[in-house]
Amino acid sequence: MARLLTHLLFPHVAANPNALNKAVCNKTIVITGATFGIGEATALLLSKYQPNLILIARTEEKLAQLCKTIQENGATCTAIVADLYNDAEIDAVITHLKELDTIDIFISNAGKSITRSLQESLNRFHDYTRTNTLNYLAPVKLLLAITPLLSHSKGTIVNVSALNVLLLSAPKWAAYQASKTAFDQWFRCNAAEWKCMGINAKTAYFPLVRTRMIAPNKRYENYPAMTPQQAAVRIAKLLYKHNTYYKPWWAVMAQTAGFFGRRIWERFTLISLKK
Repeated sequence: MARLLTHLLFPHVAANPNALNKAVCNKTIVITGATFGIGEATALLLSKYQPNLILIARTEEKLAQLCKTIQENGATCTAIVADLYNDAEIDAVITHLKELDTIDIFISNAGKSITRSLQESLNRFHDYTRTNTLNYLAPVKLLLAITPLLSHSKGTIVNVSALNVLLLSAPKWAAYQASKTAFDQWFRCNAAEWKCMGINAKTAYFPLVRTRMIAPNKRYENYPAMTPQQAAVRIAKLLYKHNTYYKPWWAVMAQTAGFFGRRIWERFTLISLKK
């Protein structure tokens, strides 16, 4: 049953090789959070089409291994080891990126997920500062710095976001959902101005993806989830299609149910929290 539900919710899709090759071949593509999950899967998928990949992550050994695989696939790869929680290291990344001749595509993927109740968070203000730094402030700082490069190349930005920023607020997700929503709003506010600069701004609103980010939460072990490889395909399709966003086919039903069932959802939430 779980396998069938996963297939229905996350049907298999494939990228058009010719269209993807045209979109990324010989293009300079920057990916943050590149060594695991969606970032790694996206880098490996795109590497088959000979782009120039600039990978940013903090795990140096894994980053070196990934670059080696990418080069074996026929692409060029540059590794930038950086912890995007650290403002000085973000500045170093910006210095490196500004030395590039061009940036054609920027995939903002690095992120931190956390689920914790309010009661358990009373002495954990750092949960909020850390999620806000990585999910909101770091990508803002990077994009402010490289917007001129993206404008010069008439490039594309892909925001790897979460479906829950479009849905009703959920208990225990305050730190994560607030930070992802903040960046989503900032991103959408700037979309029109980027368009005037010739930059395409696109967002992938992903549901649950089976990455190491969700591993600590044991209740997700048996939940239907998308694979990182299928998430990568959906990002790839955004690079050559005119769509400005991706969200699962059933998202509109979830959004509609949330709109009309807000009172029911609130009552259900209160009951579940009291158990």
